[in-house]
Amino acid sequence: MSCFAELECSRCGHRHDKDRLQGLCLQCHSPLLARYDLESLAGLDRSVLLGRPPDMWRYEEVMPTSDRSEIVTLGEGMTPLLRMRGLERRYGCQIFTKDESVNPTGSFKARGLSAAVTMARKHGATRLAIPSAGNAGGALGAYGTYAGLETYVFVPSDTPVANIVETELTATSCQLVDGLISDAGAIVAQRHEAEGWFDVSTLKEPYRIEGKKTMGYELAEQFGWSLPDVIFYPTGGGTGLIGMWKAFEEMEALGWVGSQRPRMVAVQSEGCAPIVKAYEEGSESAEPWLDPATFASGIRVPKALGDFLILDAVRASEGCAVAVPESEIYHALGEIGHADGLFYCPEGAACLGAFRRLRDSGWIQEQERVVLFNTGAGTKYVDSIKRVAAGY
Repeated sequence: MSCFAELECSRCGHRHDKDRLQGLCLQCHSPLLARYDLESLAGLDRSVLLGRPPDMWRYEEVMPTSDRSEIVTLGEGMTPLLRMRGLERRYGCQIFTKDESVNPTGSFKARGLSAAVTMARKHGATRLAIPSAGNAGGALGAYGTYAGLETYVFVPSDTPVANIVETELTATSCQLVDGLISDAGAIVAQRHEAEGWFDVSTLKEPYRIEGKKTMGYELAEQFGWSLPDVIFYPTGGGTGLIGMWKAFEEMEALGWVGSQRPRMVAVQSEGCAPIVKAYEEGSESAEPWLDPATFASGIRVPKALGDFLILDAVRASEGCAVAVPESEIYHALGEIGHADGLFYCPEGAACLGAFRRLRDSGWIQEQERVVLFNTGAGTKYVDSIKRVAAGY
């Protein structure tokens, strides 16, 4: 059974009632984190997982609900961990892909929205709203509609066509916005009270991170309860990076892994790199990025609400943040396809660009195990990739 105990502010530590609908901290308006009574789970053997469904809800003790009648699921999670033999022959270390493209809505966003929609419905929400760079909108449309809720999605007008069509076909409403995801977010923030929407924007509710953290649990399980040496993660809002770092702490408290942690690498495009800039300057938070531009639309986020949590995890892990030129992202798509046959999304391809730089510098050693996250299906970006290809 779930040992969900309370919600805690990630900045001021204020506790919040877990049994009601919650957004940001009522004291300082920072993101809330779900906390579990891990002491009560002391001695829980990993063998409890044997025979459970191969989805993200299998880690029920550390999920916000374990009641299968409440869970809104389409079968998300337990995505493949693939050995990249072609890339290994080129770069000489162990390279793996965590392939999130096989989730029900074609990206890692399925995890977070499964958890968020589950808990929003449990606590009485009937109308949900979200700004999206593409994949989150489609995921909310799918999970919200499957749960019988109304869903309202706001996306930049230059979002990849496949994402727009997916959202139009699943959500109650999909509105195109002239501007960035931050402009779409401003609309949700301005209208949610009057419209009766519950805002499920990145880190503005506490449960998307709980869905995303399961990527960390899965990595540990798939590696035989050890952890890789380095994780490359395409970082826009950064929920997955924050969530995995949270998962590693929980697993150590459970006795499921030791104290060793992967070095976390936050990957961004040179066209939108607020986290990289803050990391290099030694700042605790990031300044909004002016005129962000990248065809990797999922990481075109000028200001992440959880920037301080991303930077904390990167530094605590002795990792780093890397910005990749647009041309390298494009060429990495072809390199991955020709080396190992995978059609990555541009955000995932940025991870290979960052890896190459750190491998060439010696920051990554030959014997190390490296995980590149492919966060979505490349097929969703065909129009964007073709547009960029015309310039090369």
